[in-house]
Amino acid sequence: MGTLTLEVGPGQPAFVVASLSDRTIDAGEVARLEAAERTRQSPAFADPFTARLAHAAEQYVVRRQDGGPTVIAGYPWFTDWGRDTMIALPGLLLSRGRFDEARDVIRGFLAHRDGGLLPNRFPDRGEAPEYNTVDATLWLFQAAFAYVTASGDDAFVREILPALKEILRFHLEGTRHGIRVDPRDRLLAAGEPGAQLTWMDAKVGDVVVTPRHGKPVEINALWYNALRIAALLAQAAGDYGTSASCSREAELVEQSFARAFWNPSRGCLYDVVGGPAGDDPAIRPNQLFAFSLPFPLLDPEQRRSVMRVVEKELLTPFGLRTLARGEAGYVPRFRGGPWERDTAYHQGTVWPWLIGPYVRGYLAAFGRNPSNVAACRRLLEPLEAHLSSDACLGQVSEVFDAEEPYRPGGCPAQAWSVAELLRLMTVDLVEPAVREKRPRRSAGVEEQP
Repeated sequence: MGTLTLEVGPGQPAFVVASLSDRTIDAGEVARLEAAERTRQSPAFADPFTARLAHAAEQYVVRRQDGGPTVIAGYPWFTDWGRDTMIALPGLLLSRGRFDEARDVIRGFLAHRDGGLLPNRFPDRGEAPEYNTVDATLWLFQAAFAYVTASGDDAFVREILPALKEILRFHLEGTRHGIRVDPRDRLLAAGEPGAQLTWMDAKVGDVVVTPRHGKPVEINALWYNALRIAALLAQAAGDYGTSASCSREAELVEQSFARAFWNPSRGCLYDVVGGPAGDDPAIRPNQLFAFSLPFPLLDPEQRRSVMRVVEKELLTPFGLRTLARGEAGYVPRFRGGPWERDTAYHQGTVWPWLIGPYVRGYLAAFGRNPSNVAACRRLLEPLEAHLSSDACLGQVSEVFDAEEPYRPGGCPAQAWSVAELLRLMTVDLVEPAVREKRPRRSAGVEEQP
C-alpha cells in the first residue's frame, strides 16, 4: 500500500507503469510507449463534446490474448459481448477512421460463429463462448455494412460474403434456441424456455425477466435489413443469384411486417407477435428499429405515429425508458440487490444508447432539415453535461433511473452509450456535405440516407 502524488499540467503528460514482471521501464521505454500511444489517438475534432467522446471511445478498444482487437462492453465488470460490440463499432471505430481495427473485430467474431450465430459473450476465463443471442449476428450485418460503406473495402465484401450466406441459411432453415424463419409469413421467430435472446436479456437464476419469445419487432427489422444488406453486398461481389434471392426474401418480410406488427389501437407497433401469450402491446423502444436502420419499414404516417408515442411515453433527458409508465411490470428505479436491479433492468430503466436510434428514427419520420437536426442536437445536452460532470467523469453511464432525478446506475462507463453519441455527432447530426468529406473509396455499395 502507498500513495503516489503527481502534478500534471497542460501539455505535460505523466506515465505511471505498474508491473509484476521484471520488465525495465526506463526513459527510452517511456518515450516509445508515448509515441505508440500518440499514433493511436483519434483525429482532432473541433467540437469539444465530440472530442471528449472520441477520447472516451478509446478506452473500450482492447486486444485479446491472440492479439486481435475487440471491444469491452463496459467497465468495470463486462467483457466483450457480440451484441454490444456490433452496435458500438460504427461509433467507436468507424467515426474515428479506425477502419483496420473495425475490419479485424468483424473478422474475429465471424471466426467464432457456430450454427449461424455469433457469440453473445466471450467468458473471462477461457471457457467456451456463449451463443444465447438472436440479435448479435444480425447486428454484425449492420457493422459490416457500415464498415464497407465507410472504407470502400471491395476485398472484404468478397471475403465475408460466404460467411454471411451461411448465416442466412441457418436462420432460414433453423438453428439453436428456436431461431428460425416462419414459412407462413417469412418473419424470424426465436425463443425457448429459460433463454434470454434479445438485448433485453436480464435473468435471475432460472427466471428470464423479459423473455420476448416469439417474433420480436427489432429482430425482424434487423432480419429485413440483413437480407437487404446481403443483397447489396452480393451484387457488389458479382453474386447476382444470391442478390436476387435475398431481395425476394426481403420483399416477403416487408409485406408481412406492418400487417403483423401494426397495433392500430395504440398507433404504434407490437413489441412481440406470435408469442406464447399472444401479441404483446407493451410500449417499448424496440419498435424504433423498424425505421431507424438503413433500410426502413412502415409508411411515413406510421413512422410519425410511432415517434409521437415513443416521444410521449419513453423519452427522458438521458435516453429512452425501456417500458412505458403504466405498463404492467414497470419499475421506476434501478437500485437494490441483484434481484431488484435485474427486474428493473429493462422494465422502465433508461438506456442512453437508445438516443441513437431515437434520433435516426426522428429524422426518418419527420425529415432531415436544419430545424429537426438542431432539435435533435439539443436532446444530447443533458448527456453532454453528464459526460463532463457526473458519475465517471469523461464517460457515459450504462443506465439511469426512469424517473426524476434520473440517477445514473449500472456500469459507470459503457461502450455503446459513448458510441451512439459519437456516431450522432460525427454522422447523423452532421451536414451531408461534411459527411461526404470522410475518406472512403467506392466499393459498389452506396451509403443509405
